[in-house]
Amino acid sequence: MDNQNKGSFNSNFGFLMASLGSAVGLGNLWQFPYKLGMGGGFTFLVIYLILLIVVGYPLVLSEVAIGRKSQKAAIEAYKEIHPGFKFNGVLQTIVPFFLIAFYCTFGGFVIKYLIKSLGMFAGNYFEPESAFGETLTSTSSVLWVLLFLVLTVAIVLGGVAEGIERFCKFAMPALFVILVIMVVRSCTLPGAGEGLKFLFTPHESEVGFFEVLKLAGTQMFFSLSLASGCLIAYGSYLDKKENLEKDSVIITCGDTCAALLAAMVMMPACAAYGIPYAKSAGLAFVVMPTIFNDMSGGAFFAFLFWLLFFFACLTSSIGMMEGGISAILDSRIKAGKSANRFQVTMIMAAWAVVGNLMTTLDGLGARETFSWFRPFGIPDVLDFWDVLAEGILMPLSGLIMAILIGWVVPHYIDDEVESSSGFKSKKFFNFCIKWVGPLFMLLIIIGQIQSIIVNRSV
Repeated sequence: MDNQNKGSFNSNFGFLMASLGSAVGLGNLWQFPYKLGMGGGFTFLVIYLILLIVVGYPLVLSEVAIGRKSQKAAIEAYKEIHPGFKFNGVLQTIVPFFLIAFYCTFGGFVIKYLIKSLGMFAGNYFEPESAFGETLTSTSSVLWVLLFLVLTVAIVLGGVAEGIERFCKFAMPALFVILVIMVVRSCTLPGAGEGLKFLFTPHESEVGFFEVLKLAGTQMFFSLSLASGCLIAYGSYLDKKENLEKDSVIITCGDTCAALLAAMVMMPACAAYGIPYAKSAGLAFVVMPTIFNDMSGGAFFAFLFWLLFFFACLTSSIGMMEGGISAILDSRIKAGKSANRFQVTMIMAAWAVVGNLMTTLDGLGARETFSWFRPFGIPDVLDFWDVLAEGILMPLSGLIMAILIGWVVPHYIDDEVESSSGFKSKKFFNFCIKWVGPLFMLLIIIGQIQSIIVNRSV
């Protein structure tokens, strides 16, 4: 299967590792723990798991099946399903452009902290608060961001099998091994049990249901890379003999396991050192370094933590870039041009440079460089990209896809799923994609829009 010369995966394991790599990233290791803290711990976890089952799995299966059936990326795939829904493919293709505009910024920060952790072996410990402040305000951070972008581009240029698949087949198993090691260390800290109770046992929460639903819903879309064109693109590279139901369950469960393991690293560590759970960006970049400074074997575990973060960020960045690249390659093929991966990758990379320069030089709002860029009253450049992509476009596009697959062309993916399995979850899938999923996604969108309105009026 040459997939119109765009490339294909050499193995199902490679597809799974690449898909998990796209899903397991900042959403799991950075956002999930602090959003869980903001959402009350156990309450957030329960709602997140429910959303994962009734919204996440059906959408993952839909996207992978759409990609494999059409052998195209999002725009042309939706046009093939129904010409009137081509616009949804356009929306999904826009999403990775917004995401990549800040993802490389954090990837650069992670490289910087990974280098700092090496210095800890020589006794060069650093003060976390000032180090993070310097990272946000120093122009030198741009160099680390550009280095991360170059690494992403280099792997994507290697193609589907030799670049993306080869790297993810190594990086993802390594990531899970490091996560398990970190969980064991964190859970054996004195006082860590309170963090596990916060995560796994019911308790009173001051956060309202709809606020938790919004937090959990947007987190699920970002974490699974839903409605970003990535899973459709990866599905288009997948061999016809592979079991789509099984693969979708593995992607959904694997991503969730990574998120839970990340929470089991950070929540017990916070409890052990008496640090608040809801710490936003500071949970990874301030709280964890503070803990490593005081922890026995801190230098070793700091290195593992930042290496883990690096693998997660890079595999997700690759997936985002490929989602946009695959769609542009389709348009070239349709126009009778060659599928020139180098040219298209350079287009995506050029935008990534512009977007990440804006994000980095804004310093999460800590600098005045882009203080004029505050549309809708959104406080900084990072939040602008994030709100548009994760907060609005991803759940909106997911809702439109559910309406399309559940109502407009019901049973469209049945033959594709059944070609490689018995479609054992068919009744459950149809019920969720038609009724439950759209309701939850609509509530998530309404909650997000209300937040924007409130922030603008403040």
